[in-house]
Amino acid sequence: MRATLRWAHSDLRTHRGEALFLVLATAGIVASLLLATALFGYATNPWQRVFTQSHGAHVWLHTDTAADTGRLAGLDGVDSVAGPYPSAAATVSSRGSRAAVELRGTPERPTVGRPPLVSGHWLDPATPNGVVLESRLARALLAEPGDTLTVPGTARELTVVGLADSAEPRYRAGEQPGLVWALPSAVPDPGGQVIGLRLTDPGDTSYVVQRAVTVLGAGAIGEVSTWQQARAEAQGDNRLLGQVLGLFGLGALVAAGLAVHGAISTRIRGHLRDLSVLKAIGFTPGQVVRVFLLQHLAYALLGAVAAAALAEALGSRIPGRLGDAVGVWQGLPGHTVALVVVPVGAVLFIGATTGLAAWRAGRVPPVPVPRPAAALGGRLTGAAGRSRGTEPAGHGGRRPVSASPGGRLASGVRRVLRLPPAAPRTGQLSGMARRALGMRIPPALVLGWHKAFTRRPRSLATVARLTLPLLLIVVAMSAWTTIDRFHSEPEQIGLPTTLSVRADTGLSERQTRTLLERDPQVAAAYPGVETAALVPGQTATIALRGLGTHQDPYPYTLAEGRAARGADEAVAGQGLLDLLDVRVGDWVRMTVGDQPQILHIVGRSIEPENAGRVISTSLDTLRANDPGLGPTLYELRLDPGADPGEVADRLATAGRGHLDVHTVANPADGLSPLRAVVAGLIAVLALIGLIELLTAIGGAVREGERDLLALKAIGLSPRQITAITVTATGCTALAAVLAATALGLPLAHWLIDAQGRSSGIGAGIAQGPSALLMLPLGAAAVLCAAALAALPAARAARRRLADTLSAVA
Repeated sequence: MRATLRWAHSDLRTHRGEALFLVLATAGIVASLLLATALFGYATNPWQRVFTQSHGAHVWLHTDTAADTGRLAGLDGVDSVAGPYPSAAATVSSRGSRAAVELRGTPERPTVGRPPLVSGHWLDPATPNGVVLESRLARALLAEPGDTLTVPGTARELTVVGLADSAEPRYRAGEQPGLVWALPSAVPDPGGQVIGLRLTDPGDTSYVVQRAVTVLGAGAIGEVSTWQQARAEAQGDNRLLGQVLGLFGLGALVAAGLAVHGAISTRIRGHLRDLSVLKAIGFTPGQVVRVFLLQHLAYALLGAVAAAALAEALGSRIPGRLGDAVGVWQGLPGHTVALVVVPVGAVLFIGATTGLAAWRAGRVPPVPVPRPAAALGGRLTGAAGRSRGTEPAGHGGRRPVSASPGGRLASGVRRVLRLPPAAPRTGQLSGMARRALGMRIPPALVLGWHKAFTRRPRSLATVARLTLPLLLIVVAMSAWTTIDRFHSEPEQIGLPTTLSVRADTGLSERQTRTLLERDPQVAAAYPGVETAALVPGQTATIALRGLGTHQDPYPYTLAEGRAARGADEAVAGQGLLDLLDVRVGDWVRMTVGDQPQILHIVGRSIEPENAGRVISTSLDTLRANDPGLGPTLYELRLDPGADPGEVADRLATAGRGHLDVHTVANPADGLSPLRAVVAGLIAVLALIGLIELLTAIGGAVREGERDLLALKAIGLSPRQITAITVTATGCTALAAVLAATALGLPLAHWLIDAQGRSSGIGAGIAQGPSALLMLPLGAAAVLCAAALAALPAARAARRRLADTLSAVA
């Protein structure tokens, strides 16, 4: 053991740079994985983020005004309470949109259930009619700070002073009222009160609710909402986000593991001479294995601990969304477990890869066997020889060069230059290399390309390790482009209209349509009706829509089949096809009330609503089965560049209270956080790729040390020798970029379309990055690789003769 420790200490003093690199590589990979974990927790669970930031209550109780809620603070398991707050049900209107809300009188910003502000400011007594809206309610009302809300049927007006997120059940039109915080003076006639309970143990929620009902009486409680219900509702909208980030996290873990394995294997290959010396002085194979295993485990442990400490101490101070993600992640329940599991897992993985490489090192013989150099042998034409500035022997050319310590490499290069060999030939240059030299391409570039792909197993492994992070970056960019397509080209993903309008009984069908089409920025108004229908067997309900007419059909986005033009023809979403196990071309029967409806599916449309369980036809087709059926809604397609908010205001004013105008929900709105997360993941993957690239460069420089004498002996200058290594690195990076592009684009399309099919939207939504984006990305990767290789290659090319002889010995 003493000899082992002494050798490890001597090796550390001799190879400080390599040891520092392994520590930094491990620290970078562990930090990358911790950041990816933080991003995953931040983006896949926004409800948990809001709950943590707001110090949320686990239980919210809606009671009558006479309930003695003060007794709840003394219940076992209750840590603190929020309220009680007076509350009243109301309806508010903004820009023609109406919503049912709960006005909650809040005298000051609470400490429990403290809503994190998105924009604006909190309630101020200087604005007695000021209110703060829950963010989802604000989107439905098209409201922003500074807007005015009206209360239909009264003369009251409320001024929006801020928007805030909430961990309580969110607004759903017709199902869950939106939350509006106001001063108690703005709730003059409360119909009840609300109190929130924060528990010491969230697992005791059911028990605490039972105790609260017992204390207050069942008749005093109108509604109970728990944190489990709110979380389940919120997480249902983030399944896609969680699956995408889970995939990227798994890919980043594999890429990081391969990068560590490559770094360790490269370092052990560079110590073969030292291993032979250890065997010669009496080290057993087991001792050699222990030397490398303990050494690299110590490096890994140091790097992992440093990364975990830095992430914990400084992670929340990173500017932008990444710092916010780390700050929120540090408050999540699984933070401590992840902070321990990720570094421990990385150290164990490094130990496993080191053990495999060290086992191979233990098998190194005491007398090193000469390794074959790169096969550069082959004959050149006279033109190729003249391109190097030499002539064939016997024509006044250069005299034969004596054997050099480069061994077989010198022999191969002598064959390239048509010089007599000093050792047996080891191989032939490829036909492409010979043709390249014949075309007077600089020998440094040809030899660099040949060096990059001479040892095929090792070269392919390096290219594969570089390809994986680049491939994941291509997939991430495809996800980014697809999300951008949802926003920039909504008509291509099943959202051809922008506004949805419903009219009350005060306007006839003709008057409503005339009013809508009179607006200068309304390109088309499609009358329609949407109703629930029972599928065969009456086991589930689907959405049956009739939009447009035969003369003015609705512009459905079709991914398969054709548009519905004739009677009884319809298009359906992927979710409905899967539910009924039917295909395009089949007939389906459903029941609307007491009336059966039989439709012929002639196409598959991209349906982002109702999980794709939608079948759509024209309004005329539905009227043929029910002549008295009239339109209940109008879908509006606006002119390009029109502002939906301004159009909604004009229509609400022209309708004089008879029109209810809403924006059409875009499913990409819930994926907006994915953009920042994708950017963070791209940075993490780029860091892993950089570590692998530095490992490849270090291995290439070390492998080239024994070739320096041969290259100098045949007359290559240090600049040309440097160009060989730079070219080899650039060719390796170029091969990885081409492989990542060729594999990443089809993989991204398949993954995105598979997710579309599973969510019911259907395939056909994937959009890859453009060539104008891919070309600069690939060029930047290759140029970065060449630039990083230039400095170490130049330093190696200018080494002293004694150092070179020592390396070759």
